[in-house]
Amino acid sequence: MRLPAILFALSLAASLATSPLATSLAAAEELSGTLQKVKETKKITLGYQEASVPFSYLDDNQRPIGFALDICLKIVDAVKKQLGMPDLAVDYLPVTSSNRIPLMVNGTIDLHCSATTNSADRQKQVDFTNTHYLSATGIAAKKSAGINVIDDLKGKSVTAVAGSVNLAQLIKANTERKLGINILPAKDQAEAFLMLETDRAQAYALDDIQLAVAIARSKQPALYMIGSETLSKAEPFGIMLRREDPPFKALADRATAELYASPEIEVIYKKWLQQPTPPNGINYNVPMSPALRNAFKHPSSSYDPDVYAVAK
Repeated sequence: MRLPAILFALSLAASLATSPLATSLAAAEELSGTLQKVKETKKITLGYQEASVPFSYLDDNQRPIGFALDICLKIVDAVKKQLGMPDLAVDYLPVTSSNRIPLMVNGTIDLHCSATTNSADRQKQVDFTNTHYLSATGIAAKKSAGINVIDDLKGKSVTAVAGSVNLAQLIKANTERKLGINILPAKDQAEAFLMLETDRAQAYALDDIQLAVAIARSKQPALYMIGSETLSKAEPFGIMLRREDPPFKALADRATAELYASPEIEVIYKKWLQQPTPPNGINYNVPMSPALRNAFKHPSSSYDPDVYAVAK
């Protein structure tokens, strides 16, 4: 081959290597895990729970909505941008507490958008993006009962759902502090709140956000309060994704960190936790805690509650 021909061939090869087609082919080859799956199927599937108010639930048109779903849609926007797929289809799949992890592991859902506690045990099976809520076991009581801190439970009748972590924490506090509490296990949350409402129990131990929801939905919300002291450290809730998928986790972490650093997170938070919410216009009246505000300033996907503790 003559020298000019060789130079032409080299020039052609170089131009092809830097062409948009070559770049897109290289990008496609580099994709893996969830991003590859999404690119190939042209859709991303969000798992949600139908009654995990206000994180994910159904409105009066049976459409999934909620605080965690709004955050997931920000991750979806980042996926669309990275893959160059503005028309990417978004599918929604209802899941339960028992099948959400298996459906994540087997690839049925790509993000789980609800109120899943990020724990060491769960991180053996799935991964989480940056924490979007912190919840601890709180104590609800009627304002007239004068119960605000744990020691105020001394000698009182207190309920919690049978078999729950909340009940175990109540038993532990009762034993360690020698409070002499009359513990009344309830079969479910409805029965537990009924005990509180009818004065069979003077207090009710449950995750503080769930207590806020129960009070807001009650016949007379103004009668109740949630104490200032909790029975547990604040545990992180996170958007769940598959393990061992660094590119997708990096994208989700980046998208959530950008959201949490922007004023928009305040708007989204107030929309679901401090304003009337669809479909019934209930306001759960849960101000953003100092710990959560700090978590948004310093995004983390750690399962360790101590990471989120705010110095007093």
